[in-house]
Amino acid sequence: MTALHHPARDEAAHGSVRVPFPVVDEVSRHCLQQEEPETVHIEVHLPGRLDPDRLRAAFTSALHRHPRILMREVPGRWYSRRYEWELTKEPETEVVAFPPAGPHALRDARTRALVEAPPLSMSPPIRLSVVEGAGPAVGSAARDDVGHASRSAVPAADSGAAGAARVGTAAPRTAEQRKDPPADTTPGRPKGNGTVLVLTINHTALDGPACLRILATAAELYGGKDNSATAPPVRPGRTATPDEAAPAEPDPPSHWARPARVAPGTPEPSPGNGLLVTELPVPRRPRSAPYTVNDQLMVTTALMLAHWNREHGARPRPLRITMPVDDRTRDTDMPIGNGTRLVEVPFSPSEVDPARTPLPTLLRRTAERTRTLKSLQKPQLGHGASLLTAPMVPVAWRAALTRGLRRAAAPWTSTTLLSNIGRVPYALDFGEEAGRAHAVWFSAPARMPRGLTVTTASTAGRLHLALRWSRALLGHGDGAHLRDLFEHYLHATEEDPE
Repeated sequence: MTALHHPARDEAAHGSVRVPFPVVDEVSRHCLQQEEPETVHIEVHLPGRLDPDRLRAAFTSALHRHPRILMREVPGRWYSRRYEWELTKEPETEVVAFPPAGPHALRDARTRALVEAPPLSMSPPIRLSVVEGAGPAVGSAARDDVGHASRSAVPAADSGAAGAARVGTAAPRTAEQRKDPPADTTPGRPKGNGTVLVLTINHTALDGPACLRILATAAELYGGKDNSATAPPVRPGRTATPDEAAPAEPDPPSHWARPARVAPGTPEPSPGNGLLVTELPVPRRPRSAPYTVNDQLMVTTALMLAHWNREHGARPRPLRITMPVDDRTRDTDMPIGNGTRLVEVPFSPSEVDPARTPLPTLLRRTAERTRTLKSLQKPQLGHGASLLTAPMVPVAWRAALTRGLRRAAAPWTSTTLLSNIGRVPYALDFGEEAGRAHAVWFSAPARMPRGLTVTTASTAGRLHLALRWSRALLGHGDGAHLRDLFEHYLHATEEDPE
């Protein structure tokens, strides 16, 4: 858990409440880069319109109900032993903005979410842009790229092959296949008059699930409807039959082995991140499957990257995929901050070669690994980070040491990060006029040396996938191909091994 749950308070200075930076916040603060800001982007699509004054009032009230988000960084001196958050009684900046409507309004809001982090010096370190008349989230395969050299290439929401024929091979789709699909006629979808909420979070301060909790509170205050978190579905336990004995587990890759990097594609000259979002069906699982949807997504990500690296002639190496694990409750007492812990799921080169390891075998192995890793109780970033952030010397010295160690450890950084939010637990119902969210996308920072993150969430039976990459590693065409590979292998995990 984040230290924001039980903060150490210092009320001596002007009666203010001060909270020392937890380990995750401090490490992130040490390594900030202007070229690739540490932002989390959340995108919520509603079928109707919102009243500006009511929304501002509801969101401000939600901030007061979760006061840990009303914080700013305290200016420190070089000899300070810690960074500190100062909790404020009121927001110090206008959080909710209504940019002018237009054909590129959503694209511009996404771009800003990738290239401009809310400042830590102003409370709260989040921003909400309300884009009106954005049209359907899915239903057009058209591209709308940002080409300015100082901005990230952010395509408009892309349908992938949702509602169209599945990809039969892992090759990129042809121009003929990319023709615009028929107009979306899904019940409850907006027909061009919807609203998109684009939240931008400074990841040094808090994470996506915490901010989503605040948005759920705002929705309840705005619409007057219950937006409490629903319990996850209960799945009956399953015991393997003798015929289903788990396959022999190969020796896992050594922790000292350098993991594979994502092979470079066609980098773009301007700095920052690129983003591609798409909607897919939530993958089916055989009724008797011993694995979860999260395991299917993990295997899909591993096979996608292994295929990509083979195509680009990269030397086979073990894959390591970082997976955030969040043990927090989702009620109104949810701790606000960076509350996830990170674990790494390893894959040997032979396991991600479909010719050498059957997919059912890989799924079962992955399920065993993820269950084991989730059950381990370790500090959020490991014991080494806890030691590195101990306030024994001035924080400026620790910052220099942390940056140096990060550069030295870059070759051992995991291959990529897969953040599966899972089924969005809140209705995000803003009342009769605005309606209930029918699509929610998240994206996590994609700084080098990983250079690529995969984020998924599910709403209304649909999987919302965001691929975010460093433009120093990949270009938009690379992102589209990775999307096709992901869809191909996700479909493969649905096949009944029986």
